[in-house]
Amino acid sequence: MTTNYRKAAVIGCGFVGASIAFRFLQQGLFSHLVLLDANREKAEGEAMDLSDGLPYGASMEITAGTYDDLADCGLVVITAGVNQKPGETRLELIGRNAAILKSIIGEITARPFGGILLIVSNPVDVLTYAARALSGYPRERVIGSGTVLDTARLKQLLGEELGVDSRNVHAFIVGEHGDSELAVWSGANVSGLGLDDFCRLRGKALSAGDMDRLYREVRDSANEIIKRKGATYYGIAMAVGRIAECIVKDEHAILPISVTLEGEYGLDGVALSVPSIVGKNGLEKVLEIPLGEAERSALSASVQQLREAVNSLKLHP
Repeated sequence: MTTNYRKAAVIGCGFVGASIAFRFLQQGLFSHLVLLDANREKAEGEAMDLSDGLPYGASMEITAGTYDDLADCGLVVITAGVNQKPGETRLELIGRNAAILKSIIGEITARPFGGILLIVSNPVDVLTYAARALSGYPRERVIGSGTVLDTARLKQLLGEELGVDSRNVHAFIVGEHGDSELAVWSGANVSGLGLDDFCRLRGKALSAGDMDRLYREVRDSANEIIKRKGATYYGIAMAVGRIAECIVKDEHAILPISVTLEGEYGLDGVALSVPSIVGKNGLEKVLEIPLGEAERSALSASVQQLREAVNSLKLHP
């Protein structure tokens, strides 16, 4: 079956899935968007509601569908799963959401699907690895939203701290999209200027304590939002929209998506959120960025947590 790269699907029409669908409508990247949910009426309602805004948005078709409608999709976004509760870690969601993912992957692989799977459900790194293992698809076609949102949070907070547009801030959060993630301060810069040089020119000070505070704000952001409104969905919708844009426009952009490692950073048997080049085929290249000694140690600790979570799924005999 011929793949239609301007056709996408979102599986799971909760807060996150519906917000992503709305973002896709705003972007105008696709000519056809299919919505799926365990509750068929929920998918139909979201499709109807979104379609009402089409005269003021992009020219596209938005429908509720079935797994048969996914066969020719260029991109399938999986958001289905239970929500993270206040105080609950993303890794604690693993048992419930892994079972849901297994069912979904079975339905997709039963069709001649040749597009890209983008995993958004949490814990995203563990579920990205599981989706790759269960589907048997090449790793290029099974990616996760990773720490794209966490990186945006860091850039925003750092921009506020330094009094500069966050779009000029270049920094990464890598590792687990969760409590063991780490900020790569050694490579952070503002339009090519190292943080120390920029702070000197700007007349600002950024101490180790300031950096630790910013990191903790990023790491704990989701829990703080969940405490206040019950769920996070706008930020991740913007992040997923950015990933989709890189794919559809074949941008060859660098984003810290979740990917299955095959020797990079001396690691395999785990999916991790690391800077990667993203284009029309999904993952193009994992970039092994330089890490300081403390950063490499923190990454190893993050990997250990993820590996234990993956092993608990018993994906391999």
